[in-house]
Amino acid sequence: MGQIEKSFTIEKYTASYPVHTEHDNMRLDQFIQSCLPGLSRQFLKKKIEKGEVVISGRTPPHKSSVKVHFGERVTVTTHNDGLIDEELWHGGPVPRDMEPSIVFEDKDLLVINKPPFMITHPAGKNLFYCATVFYETIYKHTMHSVHRLDKETSGLLLLGKNPKVSQKMSLLFEEDKVRKCYFLIAHKTADAKTFPFTAKQRLGRNENAIPEGMITSYDETSLEGKEAETHFELLVEKDNYVIALAFPITGRQHQIRVHAACNGYPLLGDKLYNGNSSIFLRFKESKATPEDHTIMQIPRQALHAVALRMSYPADKEMKFIAPLPPDLANWLENVLKVEPKSVIKQIEERLSTALSYF
Repeated sequence: MGQIEKSFTIEKYTASYPVHTEHDNMRLDQFIQSCLPGLSRQFLKKKIEKGEVVISGRTPPHKSSVKVHFGERVTVTTHNDGLIDEELWHGGPVPRDMEPSIVFEDKDLLVINKPPFMITHPAGKNLFYCATVFYETIYKHTMHSVHRLDKETSGLLLLGKNPKVSQKMSLLFEEDKVRKCYFLIAHKTADAKTFPFTAKQRLGRNENAIPEGMITSYDETSLEGKEAETHFELLVEKDNYVIALAFPITGRQHQIRVHAACNGYPLLGDKLYNGNSSIFLRFKESKATPEDHTIMQIPRQALHAVALRMSYPADKEMKFIAPLPPDLANWLENVLKVEPKSVIKQIEERLSTALSYF
């Protein structure tokens, strides 16, 4: 009775939430928002009015003010209208016709090349353009996320086909037995560090920041934040842009983006850590200005999980490399006038020599 029950199809997502004792006699809209904190009260109110929120044993539609009681279940249904989780760029939706591609597969594990704007698993308004949902639709069984990538970040992502292998692979990440490499494009500021360099600024969530909870960097001798370490190596520098590789030693939230920015290399397209986080808020509220679009240049941060090395299935060492995504490859070729194939060749050569980090 106490478990959240979920079901997915390509047409709709359904989640059923149990009402516990601490929620007894709570308003329906407040209860749903406690279950789905990423959604606004106004958005949830409309779902209630449309009859997409149903209290077990009662006939919908309900009023937002109706009280829920211990022992009931509340089921929320969301239909895939193609608009629920869309991203806007210059007033129109960002194209999301790309499907993930399989880099490696066996009976237990799936390694995919995740496209930008696809999330790892359902969260908030992002319910359908998800890696787990995509493959659950194909394989007709639950897929388990081993780790995650930010929504805008493309690249290598591991999915377990069963709970046992998912837990085993997750433990490898926790024990620092998986080596990762990220490809990035960044602006170069006047006070930028010289490559190669290793960033050791401590990182911590700042609850007083706007937007709330963005990650702040602190000096490595500070008592604030948590230890974090990322090694950066240069591939190409041109016209105050750099094409580089990042090797995260630790795994803090937004680590590469923050470490790059605080050392003079804010990522191309990064709305949050570009030095003016109000840009992020304007994009989130669909109020981005033409100047905001000019500053960002592309709809998402230029970060791609390009390579991964681990021992799997037992002590066999495996290395995976994901091709550059079309949006970043096109920017390199058309804007920076750099041949993507030459960059890929440099990446492969660098990975063979960066053994201390990869």
